[in-house]
Amino acid sequence: MEPRNYRMVVSTAQDYVTTSAEADRQLHRWLGEIKNLDTSALDKGRNEIAEGVTLDHDAAAGRHGSYSRWRLRETRPKNQGTWQSTLVVRSDNGEADRRTWVQVDIEHHPASPSLPPKRANTPGIARLLLDALPAQDGLADVTTEPKFIEPDDVEEVIEELCDQDRRLPIVVASVPYGQDPEVWTQKVVEPAYRHLTGLAVMYVLRPDAQTLFNTTLDYHPVFGGGIRTYLPGVDPAWQPDAQRHLVMSRTTIEANPRRAAAILAALPQRLALRLPLPAPLDTLPVQRTRPRPAAHGSGLDELRAENETLTKMLTEAEQRENANADVLRDLRQQLQIAEVQEFDQAAENQDLYAKLKHAERQVRALQIRLERAGQYDLAHAPVDAPTDVPTSFAQILERMGEFTNLRFTGDKRRTRELDAQSIGNWVEVAWDALCALDDYAAASAAGTAGGDFRYWCANLPDDCEHPFPAGKVKMKESKTVGNRDDWRRERTFPVPESVDPSKKLFMEAHLRIGGGNMVSPRLYFYDTGASTGLVYVGYLGPHLTNTQT
Repeated sequence: MEPRNYRMVVSTAQDYVTTSAEADRQLHRWLGEIKNLDTSALDKGRNEIAEGVTLDHDAAAGRHGSYSRWRLRETRPKNQGTWQSTLVVRSDNGEADRRTWVQVDIEHHPASPSLPPKRANTPGIARLLLDALPAQDGLADVTTEPKFIEPDDVEEVIEELCDQDRRLPIVVASVPYGQDPEVWTQKVVEPAYRHLTGLAVMYVLRPDAQTLFNTTLDYHPVFGGGIRTYLPGVDPAWQPDAQRHLVMSRTTIEANPRRAAAILAALPQRLALRLPLPAPLDTLPVQRTRPRPAAHGSGLDELRAENETLTKMLTEAEQRENANADVLRDLRQQLQIAEVQEFDQAAENQDLYAKLKHAERQVRALQIRLERAGQYDLAHAPVDAPTDVPTSFAQILERMGEFTNLRFTGDKRRTRELDAQSIGNWVEVAWDALCALDDYAAASAAGTAGGDFRYWCANLPDDCEHPFPAGKVKMKESKTVGNRDDWRRERTFPVPESVDPSKKLFMEAHLRIGGGNMVSPRLYFYDTGASTGLVYVGYLGPHLTNTQT
């Protein structure tokens, strides 16, 4: 589920009094200059500052810290719902590091529970606050504009990436060879970053700093005009960690800049909403500002005003309840997805572990036989790594002609784009998958496969040269995917007219080439091995849309 609300959480070394006063000034500026609202008579409690527009303000001070909180509610006409904007300034009286926290939340409450909430964009108040305050996230400065990484800055940025106290993603854009960094940043990077204000720390890697940066982050590089999102907890020395930190290719960015900007912001926005709040912010009391009833002459008028006040409070409480129900529903769905993924991964790991132990026992048994035969050197001779395996998805496409029983009908552009986002062993796994499919198609044509591709992988013949984990094979899509026309269309790929008169088919069978992030490549295929001896590969590219993406 795509995130709807906006949340910014930053801190500053400034004291609470100074930060609160600056926040108040920027709030008045936002309301007056940008929203054209009258802010001349604002006070604590509820302020009716325009028709359908209220500003609630509460504050408190105590031994556990002080806070100031403002909540703006704007009810739009024609059942467009209510936009709620909340600004909190909170002192942190921790003994280790006294800081002041600033939180901004923007959320939409629909006029009816049956209507979906609207997506919140980056608010003007967030930009004003970041321009006025020395805001930080861990060791990194949080600003409204991306900063250049110079060669002398690389060590400091690496330290920020590895900072265990970091909450926000750090997004680093690279500059293609031959491009002017300032021009590239203005024309490409800034539009791509336009939704990231307050959600991420933004950098642009200068070409003269790129080699040092990528050498230090050997498993986590960014280059060629790509943009990489580094989540909190980077481990530069651990290759599998690279899968968590998404890469967006230059091709994707330039093909559709608006869509690229939305995709780039989705993960930071989701992370901001799901990450637990710092303890000082998480312990604030619920804001329950009571509307002021208007003074009236008669007792009946006062009762009517009081009834109107209570009705407004009930409406607000109902909206909060509906919003919380949406969050809870989303979390339950994500929990279900995580449990399914955990089970699939556990099953695959168990299968791979069993095969590994079997292979180790076989190797050891053969070594013992050679040792007993006096061939000790041969038994322990190093094994050379294969040299004929492709090193990129582009090379895989160039070598598809080597497969007698496979035909690639997919979009080669989508496959090549994986090279800018490829991490870990994706290329090797994809090549193993194609080799295994080719062997299977030949066996299927000969009538010796014994079943479908998953059965083949789970019951490999003794002379099989190209095994593939059965746990990575899915022969059917879920009913949810199959019942949605838009998701079916995504999985409908070209085939020859001899296979289907429409020259396209809905392909359900697919292989999990990689995982661990939003790219998670998949390979879709259609099996006609039993009749033609051919398997058609209709897609090799990023994970397609489903309930988990």
